[in-house]
Amino acid sequence: MPEYRVILAEPKFEGNIGAVARTMKNFGLDELVLVNPCEIGDECLKRAKHANEVVENAQIYETLDDALKGLDYIVGTSGFSTKSDKKHLRKNLDPREFASKMEEMEGEVGIIFGRENYGLYNMELEKCDTVITIPTSEEYPVMNISHSASIIFYELFFGKGIERHTREASGFEKDKVMEHFSQLLDAVDYPEHRKKKTTVMFQRIMGRAVLSKWEFHTLMGVFSKTLLALQKKKNTKRSEKKK
Repeated sequence: MPEYRVILAEPKFEGNIGAVARTMKNFGLDELVLVNPCEIGDECLKRAKHANEVVENAQIYETLDDALKGLDYIVGTSGFSTKSDKKHLRKNLDPREFASKMEEMEGEVGIIFGRENYGLYNMELEKCDTVITIPTSEEYPVMNISHSASIIFYELFFGKGIERHTREASGFEKDKVMEHFSQLLDAVDYPEHRKKKTTVMFQRIMGRAVLSKWEFHTLMGVFSKTLLALQKKKNTKRSEKKK
């Protein structure tokens, strides 16, 4: 099973911090990270009930990038999704689909919850391997942060205890896949204005796939051989021009 790091990005209400800490304790989670949070006082501890130690042991960072260091898999949350195959940034998993993916995962997973008023910004969603959206009524789709957390944590807790044998690719290895993909786009002279959207699309595909170590090495082998073949082709063309 993976280890989970629950990250609250710039929470504005201390009561919500306490409520998230409480539901973390309900479902066996204890690593809470706060990014540039509001002031934490009695209201937070009151809402946390018997999970005060989760709040007291919380790590606090000034930036989201610092909070994400060392993670093997990064998950964002959003109240909005899309059915369009072309809008990859908000093409999301529901909590049950996400929990099912985590059954095959090891390493450290970060789950980011956004601001109560604005959620996560697009540039923050771009850092994520995948994004979770909870299906809700269209009349009022946005849930309270602690209620959303409870649903996601329940699905993760419900999926515990299943025997796992697969060794998953680490965060470093996934970064190398993305690095090779970027090099491949450059090698084929992929249009500059489409690179960002295509890279996000590929990152989401990789996030949903949850690569195993074997799959990672296979994919890296394909990328490496493709890049080598393209480079040889370019070198041949240069030699022919010189003649």
